[in-house]
Amino acid sequence: MMKFKSKDVKGVTVIELSGNVMGGPDAAALNDQLHKLVEGNKKSVVIDLHEVKFINSSGLGMLIGGLTTMRNSGGELKLARASKKIENLLEMTKLTNVFDIHKNVNEAVTAFK
Repeated sequence: MMKFKSKDVKGVTVIELSGNVMGGPDAAALNDQLHKLVEGNKKSVVIDLHEVKFINSSGLGMLIGGLTTMRNSGGELKLARASKKIENLLEMTKLTNVFDIHKNVNEAVTAFK
């Protein structure tokens, strides 16, 4: 089960995911959260993957959906603190060319400036 909480860091919304990211109902919850942010004109989002244990193809689809939501509204979504395992998965699926991926949250937040 995936959990997430969000916080504001220097005007950027940081969403910390934890657990297993496997799409399904979790994708809907995250998508709702992103749409609320867009409606509130908060269009800079960092997804913190530090607490994510496992991600499957539906989970990747969920992240891509989130990125699309943000870009379609003139915003951006960046990833931070992915484990080596998740980083390898992003490389294998060529998603390192799609996402702006950072080593830590501060670096990702600063990249919006």
